[in-house]
Amino acid sequence: MNLWVDEILATDAVGETWQQQARVAALADTLRAKAFGITPENVDEVIEKRSHLLKSVFPAFSQFCLTNLQIEPQKMLQVLWDLWLPLGIKLASQRQQLERPLIQGILGGQGTGKTTMSNILKLILNQLGYRTLSLSLDDLYKTYSDRLVLTQQDPRLIWRGPPGTHDVDLGLNVLDQIRQLQSPVMVPRFNKSAYGGAGDRTTPEIATDVDIVLFEGWFVGVRPMEPDLFDTAPPPIITDEDREFARDINFRLHDYLPLWERLDSLIVLYPTDYRYSLKWRKQAEQQMIAAGKSGMSNAEIKQFVNYFWRSLHPELFIKPLVKDATGVDLVIEIHADHSFGQVYCDRTNS
Repeated sequence: MNLWVDEILATDAVGETWQQQARVAALADTLRAKAFGITPENVDEVIEKRSHLLKSVFPAFSQFCLTNLQIEPQKMLQVLWDLWLPLGIKLASQRQQLERPLIQGILGGQGTGKTTMSNILKLILNQLGYRTLSLSLDDLYKTYSDRLVLTQQDPRLIWRGPPGTHDVDLGLNVLDQIRQLQSPVMVPRFNKSAYGGAGDRTTPEIATDVDIVLFEGWFVGVRPMEPDLFDTAPPPIITDEDREFARDINFRLHDYLPLWERLDSLIVLYPTDYRYSLKWRKQAEQQMIAAGKSGMSNAEIKQFVNYFWRSLHPELFIKPLVKDATGVDLVIEIHADHSFGQVYCDRTNS
């Protein structure tokens, strides 16, 4: 880790040596600098603002790392400085330019860290004076009874998660109320442990005076594609039945387009290899088993992950979204060890 980040926390003022190191580092990654609007002309101002924010948010950040992540905050300090603080400042700036709350979409598959990032952004934005609400696509699931009916209508929908298992109108209602400055707003919440893990709605959250919504999910912002592209789809879309299922799920995505239209901006947490999600899921299940909880076997995990790859394959839906940067405002690459790679807003310059 760069020592000058520690220096910022340890002293009242950043020394000239540390200031110079921070200046060089901020401009060295040209893609990230562009994504966060850092230029040679404003870099000193950016470092000063970020330094003050680091000091003010660090106590809450430290507590979050110890309590929620079970990790020493110093180990996360560099990513806080390089990614989360400038991202929080960017969102605050976007909110300032609007005359209504900001609806920020976050697209990321399992293990990409979207929930952790949302929680840390809430800490940062709170320090900047903004009331921030986290809303997951999971919170919009249809009720348990409605999903039972849905499964009877289409037995292929054996798990909640794919397009078709959510109440889109519920999401539209919540986002529109927030955009229209209504307060308070009843925000739906979902209990995944209800009915033996099948899950059901639980008591809504009452939110007041929301400034920023962090709306995250595994296919937030994903758009339907041409059906004939499934003719040459990658595994595990192999059989004619697989291709029919993928086309049907693809068609259901049209129902979500009005929801995506409410997004002011879209961030994509993009694994450099989509297959990391299988590895991450295995790690998560192993940790649950080690903690004495029930977990899936490797064979069950593979079946589970393949099901979602059949419904919305990352190579078909996520990769083109990132490569074309169509409707995407920021891409954050995620490596196998969960560290982040390139951060960019314009792939054409990468």
